[in-house]
Amino acid sequence: MSAASTATTLSVIVPMYNEEEALPALVSSLRPVLDGTGVPYEVLAVDDGSSDRTAELLEKFRTDWPELRIVRLRGNSGHQAALRAGLHSSVGAYVASIDADLQDPPEKIPEMLDLARSESLDIVYGVRSDRSTDTGFKRRTAGAYYWLMRRMVGKQVPAQAGDFRLLSREAVEALKSLPDQHQVYRLLVPWLGFPSGQVTYRRGERVAGETKYPLSKMIRLAVDGITNFSAAPLRIATWLGVISFVTCFVMIAWTLVVFLLGKTVPGWSSLFVAMLFLGGVQLICVGLLGEYIGRIYTAVQRRPTYFIGYDSARDDADKGPGRNGN
Repeated sequence: MSAASTATTLSVIVPMYNEEEALPALVSSLRPVLDGTGVPYEVLAVDDGSSDRTAELLEKFRTDWPELRIVRLRGNSGHQAALRAGLHSSVGAYVASIDADLQDPPEKIPEMLDLARSESLDIVYGVRSDRSTDTGFKRRTAGAYYWLMRRMVGKQVPAQAGDFRLLSREAVEALKSLPDQHQVYRLLVPWLGFPSGQVTYRRGERVAGETKYPLSKMIRLAVDGITNFSAAPLRIATWLGVISFVTCFVMIAWTLVVFLLGKTVPGWSSLFVAMLFLGGVQLICVGLLGEYIGRIYTAVQRRPTYFIGYDSARDDADKGPGRNGN
């Protein structure tokens, strides 16, 4: 089956970065599940500039798995950019995305596909009903992230739903039409408002390797999500300015009263506290404004978030009939 065939029913996107340890387990788990669906499919392994043997192993697995398609980015562009590259390259009528660490079970993909087709849904979320395999710290930080996103962006964001989902071709085309530079799909997909459903699952342990989403990246993802989807930080800056103004007005009124009563006592403490408070509020507000101005600057530049260095589907098309060009 040609990966570029318009008859492809299902595309499965697997962003990966330095996943040589997890790849054998991923292939042995994912392939039987997809073969069992009985529909034409492709697997887009998006190599996000890996520096280990990920690219070499992908080529090895591809010799025996014709449905495996390799999309290699020229550099490490980040998980969301790799996911975007996969979405823009996919050809399936339905597109699923899953990470390479097998914490999200591939066995749920056929269930997602069946639900989408039977109920005419454009989006099916994979929702984690059990995260007991995660550390307590990971569960707390993840819970705080989803709580914050739902408060800032809206209740349409499913709690405990990451990037394990299935989209219809209509939903994919809608995402492709959006001009956002820094797309956060776990927030952008619910924003579409398309008909959706859910399948629940127990989150497993990482099959091998190290997590690609440490706390620092989760914080960055939260900042991207908030600044891309909500003006709430700007409103916070406005309220901080109002509180600062009211506080200063009260202090000025109090100072005048004390002066008129002749009870003024020179001192540095009140002046020092007032300067720190006002300076802190100003810096916070300037920082928030700077974050949004930076987004505007990036959007105006319209620089691509990734560059594709290699696509095995194009390579096959250039060679003509037969994988080896014969």
